[in-house]
Amino acid sequence: MNPDPVAHNRAAWDRQVDEGNEWSRPVSSETIARARAGDWSVVLIGYRPVDRSWFPPDLADADVLCLASGGGQQGPTLAAVGARVTVFDNSPRQLEQDEMVARRDGLQLRTVLGDMRDLSVFADSSFDVVFNPVSNLFVPELAPVWRECFRVLRPDGVLLCGFLNPDVYLFDHEVMEKRGELVVSHRLPYSDLTHVPAETRERLWGADAPLEYSHTLARQIGGQLAAGFVIDGFDEAPHQSDATAGWLPGYFATRAVKARPRR
Repeated sequence: MNPDPVAHNRAAWDRQVDEGNEWSRPVSSETIARARAGDWSVVLIGYRPVDRSWFPPDLADADVLCLASGGGQQGPTLAAVGARVTVFDNSPRQLEQDEMVARRDGLQLRTVLGDMRDLSVFADSSFDVVFNPVSNLFVPELAPVWRECFRVLRPDGVLLCGFLNPDVYLFDHEVMEKRGELVVSHRLPYSDLTHVPAETRERLWGADAPLEYSHTLARQIGGQLAAGFVIDGFDEAPHQSDATAGWLPGYFATRAVKARPRR
């Protein structure tokens, strides 16, 4: 029987925090102090700071939803800039990292536990920005994510989203990790549950590692368009930690706007 991806990945990411995953390490008080002074950046894909022009000109008093973005990094930084930040994540331990930074540095932010496909805890038109760094690889379908993002954004609100290039899942994981070679092995779309035997998953990453799913560009980009967004920004970056980096972009990012309805 396949595990429930929400429950499995919640427990898996709680463990990632305890093991010191780089995306679970809170920013320093110095980073928060610089952000308060106007010197700030956050990452959406890889280690590259997001182009500041992708954000509204003035984040002070903007309502920002950091979606599947716990870990004490982006949310506290944006709160230090002056935004009203809500951090929504599937992992209680990830959210605790944001809460710790807020207590340590006197920030106001809210944390909410949940599945990124279900934002029903939020009313329609609640946010000016949804900031979603690479995370939708941990859910098996995307259409609900895009519909919910569109619903909770105000007209002219922006969705900033990072996601994996699905082509990185083509290659044999074990060969890539051991020898740094790219050997095509998997048909797309990929799932850890269907493409890799359980014993291989356990040997490579451990039985309790997060489950990952690839998503076609039609479901990533086309899905945002189908939900009603207008995409007006696009970026790419290499994957920072695997052998694909010298051959193809590992990450893509989109800036999408909830356009006002035509009269």
